[in-house]
Amino acid sequence: MASQMSTSHPTRVLLTSPRGFCAGVDRAIEIVRQALETFGPPVYVFHEIVHNPYVVQELRDMGAVFVNDLTEVPPGARAIYSAHGVSPTVKAQSEERALRVIDATCPLVTKVHLEAVRFAQEGFHCILVGHKGHDEVIGTMGEVPGHITLVSDVTEAETVVVPEAGRVALLTQTTLSVDDTREIIAVLRRRFPTLTFPPKEDICYATQNRQSAVKELAAQADLVLVLGASNSSNSQRLCEVAQLSGVPAYLINDIQELRPEWLEGVETVGITSGASTPEFLVQRAVEHFQRLGATGVRLLRTVEERVHFAMPRELQPVR
Repeated sequence: MASQMSTSHPTRVLLTSPRGFCAGVDRAIEIVRQALETFGPPVYVFHEIVHNPYVVQELRDMGAVFVNDLTEVPPGARAIYSAHGVSPTVKAQSEERALRVIDATCPLVTKVHLEAVRFAQEGFHCILVGHKGHDEVIGTMGEVPGHITLVSDVTEAETVVVPEAGRVALLTQTTLSVDDTREIIAVLRRRFPTLTFPPKEDICYATQNRQSAVKELAAQADLVLVLGASNSSNSQRLCEVAQLSGVPAYLINDIQELRPEWLEGVETVGITSGASTPEFLVQRAVEHFQRLGATGVRLLRTVEERVHFAMPRELQPVR
């Protein structure tokens, strides 16, 4: 860790790369924007398109209407599913209301849904490692009701009961802490030696990259600030990863939430952002510390991301 100095304001700012929007979030936001441009407002979005109030408000200002129940959507209207995915029940409700749907589910979340269906069809009972009540978990659980059980921590992993111990498959929410999940999986492996896994792990590339980057950030900073919404799972995990590295770390939605006492004795402040956090919030934070007297701003680059997801067919140009 950087050496502590008796100063009330940081003199250096360290930024992670990668940070902020991932390919799935980029795609989801662009889907709403293009839908509004192509079809005109209103376009109804089932749940927050991504978990960030600034993104949601920007799209709302453009004409998007965010709803938590499809009964709020007029029959025959155009609707968009959020990046977190939905259950078959929601899709059936959309059909009943004759909604013209565009699916903005992240392809990596769709992958987990398809795995759940495949495992259930093959006679496995799925254990989903994830957080109760999260939109992504609700959607995945809804794919195979009666054939899936949620496990949220090590204690639940030690006590979970399944119909047949020899036919258990593992799935994970895409935005979990890699380290925490590793502990839970270790318990499940011990309890269910024949535990079956998907061909490729479910925690997404962006989640893993940002958590690896924040570990390196924590090794060089006196304080870590994670810019992200309080209901953003991946942002919460970034803050936890930094804290477990032994550095004070706080999740804030905007630099306005910074408390002066956090800066006591801090020379180097590290900044990262969750996968649904717009970059202007990071730049606003950097400018804040520059106004306080920070003169050095350095980028800590760990990996370059080149992932891109295609737009849904409804928004692809006609050839």
